Amino acid sequence: MNRFGRIILWVALFAAVVMAGISAGFWYWANKPLTLGAEHVDYQVEMGSRPRAVAVAMKNAGIDIYADGFVLLARLTGSDTQIKAGAYEATRGDTPSILLRRMANGDMTRTSLTLVEGWTYQRIRQALRDNPDIRQTLEGVSDAQLLARLGSTEKSPEGLFYPDTYVFVPGSTDYDILRRAYQAEQKLLDALWVARAPDLPLKTPYDALILASLIEKETGHSTDRARVAGVFVNRLRLNMPLQTDPTVIYGMGDAYQGRIRKKDLTTDTPWNTYTRAGLPPTPIASSGRASLYAALHPEQHKFLYFVSRGDGTSEFSKDLDSHNRAVSKYILGQGK
Repeated sequence: MNRFGRIILWVALFAAVVMAGISAGFWYWANKPLTLGAEHVDYQVEMGSRPRAVAVAMKNAGIDIYADGFVLLARLTGSDTQIKAGAYEATRGDTPSILLRRMANGDMTRTSLTLVEGWTYQRIRQALRDNPDIRQTLEGVSDAQLLARLGSTEKSPEGLFYPDTYVFVPGSTDYDILRRAYQAEQKLLDALWVARAPDLPLKTPYDALILASLIEKETGHSTDRARVAGVFVNRLRLNMPLQTDPTVIYGMGDAYQGRIRKKDLTTDTPWNTYTRAGLPPTPIASSGRASLYAALHPEQHKFLYFVSRGDGTSEFSKDLDSHNRAVSKYILGQGK
């Protein structure tokens, strides 16, 4: 081999050694735990973000990531087109390779929000506003506009959102949560309506939703729900006012300060079931599955009245005299 050939060989060998060293260093970096600004660091990957934009987001969140190295790693592994938008968490010990694989797999951070049975729509909206992981997009959006976006033909959002625990990715919008709760309510309502008991004095699934909300607010005792539903159904069949206090409270709005006076029972509002017969015009709260099932499968009996015993259960009566005695015993504290 002549001198020129030996030079070429040495250059090639040197280049190979250098490349091997660079490769080894790069893969060492790719699998070395990153320096984080805290034990856990949350960061957001926006829709359509390329690897460099992701690296910038990670850097801004407090993850000491080398942007050029991250971009190269994404390209070499074929993950540059697989990164999914969402919320992620880096913890101490995570490496660039681990974070990249997590984002390519869509292994996002998740949290949850519980909508409680018996909550009003306003209480639900407040819970959405109070949650720091939910992005607010509905400020200034009217109820009518929201209902139109949801595809609802109802005039009020009250009672349309199923109370449940919703797991979501931080950064999800208030509308995202409401849409899921609305769809869950519609799916359940449709299924239960088809399987309802025969000859109910309810014309539409919305009527069932209204009745379920009254049951939800009147009792939390599982064994009493169907019996309470039976009382309401008996009264509806007789065109007898339902006379349920929670509807009065709902109609009072902010004027309710913890107690109902006699004049409140006689002050007419669209929801006052003492002054108006039949169901109120809208639900008065979100009802759970048990109350909705009870509304569509009421217990068959002859009771027309009930009063709370003070322990979560109710005393049921077939006539007014028996009811008045129960009121004296459990509400006024008279008798045994």
